[in-house]
Amino acid sequence: MSKILRRGRLKPTKTDILKFTSSIKSDEKIIGQVLDINKAHIIMLMEEKIIEPTVGAKILEALKNLEGKVKLNLSHEDVHMAIEEKVIESVGLDVGGNIHIGKSRNDQVATALRMRLREELIRIMDLTLDLQRSILEAAKKNLEVIIPGYTHLQPAQPIRYSHYLISFFDALNRDLKRLIDAYERVNRCPMGAGALATTSFSINRKRMADLLGFNGLIENSIDAVSSRDFALEVMAAISIMAVNTSRYVEDMILWSTLEFNMLELPDEYSSTSSIMPQKKNPEVLEVIRARVSHVIGNLLSALTIMKSLPTGYNLDMQELTPKLWETVETTLNSISILRDLIRKIKVNREVYRRSFLSFTTSTELANTLTRKYKIPFRAAHNIVGASVKRLIEDGKSLSDLTPEIISEVSERMLGRKVEVSMEDLESTVNPEGFVESHKTVGGPSRIEVERMINSRVNVLDEMEKQISKLRDNLKRCEEELNEIVDSYLNREAIT
Repeated sequence: MSKILRRGRLKPTKTDILKFTSSIKSDEKIIGQVLDINKAHIIMLMEEKIIEPTVGAKILEALKNLEGKVKLNLSHEDVHMAIEEKVIESVGLDVGGNIHIGKSRNDQVATALRMRLREELIRIMDLTLDLQRSILEAAKKNLEVIIPGYTHLQPAQPIRYSHYLISFFDALNRDLKRLIDAYERVNRCPMGAGALATTSFSINRKRMADLLGFNGLIENSIDAVSSRDFALEVMAAISIMAVNTSRYVEDMILWSTLEFNMLELPDEYSSTSSIMPQKKNPEVLEVIRARVSHVIGNLLSALTIMKSLPTGYNLDMQELTPKLWETVETTLNSISILRDLIRKIKVNREVYRRSFLSFTTSTELANTLTRKYKIPFRAAHNIVGASVKRLIEDGKSLSDLTPEIISEVSERMLGRKVEVSMEDLESTVNPEGFVESHKTVGGPSRIEVERMINSRVNVLDEMEKQISKLRDNLKRCEEELNEIVDSYLNREAIT
């Protein structure tokens, strides 16, 4: 434990215990935030006349001199004590000993986590926008490509590859909205809550929140220091995003196999076997698929850590933090890789040359029997199903279907013959004709897919504006905080 804290109530601790309980490794990520919190706190203490300007200016100067120079080790216990010790070493106990007036490590760590998490959320949002841009780029490039869509992992109906990509775009957009919603609750300031019950010093909590770029306070002091639901919410939103993403990753892995032969992955994202020279393994995607499990596991760990804790701060919460940062880092790395990979995927434009895929247009044949020949849809469904079964048993495809087969099957099933023209059969078994006939909103026809692509460009623009506002606000507040620090230092230098 810090030598400052061990001068009073407790004797020095053992090194193995210190190593076991220390948060130093995780604290590396919040050094800058803790420095800013201390700067803002000292500014507020001076403005409220709790400390003298001469004392505050010396502390501010010591804090500024620590930027980029704080090296953490076990003797500090955590980043908060490391910075306090460095300030006291620099300006002495009589001055530096005032840095901790009216605050606790409990409200300080909760604030620092929120500040760093704001930045990480914006990074994730920015990369998600980049991934969505890559998706739209691939959708435009492959607008004419028709692939089979699947249900139950069975070929179902023809769709445009672009139509499929837009579904990924839209899932990511919901993920993005969840992150933006979570950001609003992350961006609330716990400072001034103290260890549990605020402080008897007449501090200004709102001023602290403003200086640090928060939109408001976590008002109740118990809630401010003892809650980590802001982290749980972010991890939950990221977990949903990870699940959504992993399903598309799984598609890419499956579709790149020789059996599916729908996609070819770029060489730089693939590997080969040490013994089987013909192999092209989708190892990068497999690692992403596996690391999604880490993200979900981290959420479960964090929920379990918090589920039975009494209110107030408990050191158990310290164990949640590494899970949060690992989740963020895994997400950033995975999105970055997918952003570049999706642009480089080659799609097999000849996939529909495989005869067994012709059966994916069967729905439209049933629709035609209903629409043009006035057969109830369920009866039409049965007629087509029986016809397909007959063709498969004979080793044929849907393109081999004849009016005679429909006539025979319909007489057996309905008690009357349905005479279908060859022209109608040929038009319904054509995959291009199938997708073009599906012009309902959200469907795979060219006009509808083009409309969706164009509308998603506008969606990206709106999202970019929202995220830019968040980013600009943080940057502005950081600049204003440093300007105030410099103004106090210049004032002291003049006097």
